[in-house]
Amino acid sequence: MKIAVINGSPKGKYSITLQTVLYLEKKYPQHEFSVLHAGQKIKALEKDFSKAKELLETSDAVLFSYPVYTFLAPAQLHRFIELMKENSVNVTDKYATQISTSKHFYDITAHKYIEENSLDMGMRYIRGLSADMEDLLAEKGREDAEKFFERFLWATEKEIYTSSPRKKGCYSQVSATAAEKNKKHKKDKDIIILTDETDINSNLSKMIERFRNVFAYDTRIVNISEFPFAGGCLGCFRCAVSEKCVYKDGFDTFLRENIQKADAIVYAFKISDHSMGSRFKMYDDRNFCNGHRTVTVGMPVGYLISGEYSEENNVRTVVEARAETGGNFLSGVATDETDTDKEIDMLAESLTFALETKHTAPQNFWGVGGMKIFRDLIYQMRGMMKADHKFYKKQGIYDFPQKNKGKSLLMYAVGALLSSEKILSKMGNKMNEGMLMPYEQILKKMDENK
Repeated sequence: MKIAVINGSPKGKYSITLQTVLYLEKKYPQHEFSVLHAGQKIKALEKDFSKAKELLETSDAVLFSYPVYTFLAPAQLHRFIELMKENSVNVTDKYATQISTSKHFYDITAHKYIEENSLDMGMRYIRGLSADMEDLLAEKGREDAEKFFERFLWATEKEIYTSSPRKKGCYSQVSATAAEKNKKHKKDKDIIILTDETDINSNLSKMIERFRNVFAYDTRIVNISEFPFAGGCLGCFRCAVSEKCVYKDGFDTFLRENIQKADAIVYAFKISDHSMGSRFKMYDDRNFCNGHRTVTVGMPVGYLISGEYSEENNVRTVVEARAETGGNFLSGVATDETDTDKEIDMLAESLTFALETKHTAPQNFWGVGGMKIFRDLIYQMRGMMKADHKFYKKQGIYDFPQKNKGKSLLMYAVGALLSSEKILSKMGNKMNEGMLMPYEQILKKMDENK
């Protein structure tokens, strides 16, 4: 595959984000990576965009690489995307993805910016990699980068991607052919479709039927409309110590034994009043019998949603943030406002891939930020929220920065250097070169081990 790498960093070859791209280039030599330092050369590109246009139009995929700057991609990359549109670059049906590095502060809005512009230009978007600046220096970070790229290659091969939604109010009919109904399903995984749908003739019911027919594994439906809820969560905090709900309707046992032990969950609901409906919200609230513990971390999830999902920004935020905070890989969202059969089939393929490869992805701002808030909250309330405190200690979630004294001392030294104009003038590019040294050592080892 020929991949056009658009390096949006104004630092050019000194970009830390670019080091992950170089790592992948060495790891997967069978693919051609062509790097364009767009961020550094944006002024020249404004004068002559012809070579950039040729690179983009002759590549199979476009990989945007950049550091997150104040909620979004750098201004130079914004300008590059403007130039792509101004020069009518034909990238229709080419695959697009992205790699960013940051400390996860609003990487979500940066990634959404790239995704939406890719869709504007008719590209097939595949979820990118949001990495911490130092992830590549750790084995886990390198594994995450490899998992991202392997999923990207798999998605291009299987044609699993995000496409632009249809115009408002334009719905797709769902079908299920006889061949799909007769498909043999694997039985060694426990896959739940969690829904509150009661109308067997609704579009959502047809979406569920289609998914069950085309999915590789047997599925079972858990319909929460049938559960005898005694009421909604009372916020009494009795479960904080006992881990049991004050209600005697058996929901806590039902949740832990019938749902949370599954290998994957597909949530299926109709959008109602800019939400998933009151029954689903009651189910979510009653999950508080688990406190703030991410007990299903690592479990992949998916969604079947009937309604104008593309118009419901808050619902989309809830769906994505819920997966990120819980440590669940979001395998996809299929709706009935697009080519529904295709979307359901892609969700089925993607969920199968996640199950069989145990695929995970590093958390973005929603996940990292959410867990840091919970980390501080639970530590302060550990005397009361004993179950949460025990879980957080066991999972190593108490990663308070004041524990890393070495890093703090190093930052004092760097701060002293940056405060001296005299020292800075003598250093030239040595600061950037010094920052890249540990990354270059990793790339050098890869060459030595060939």
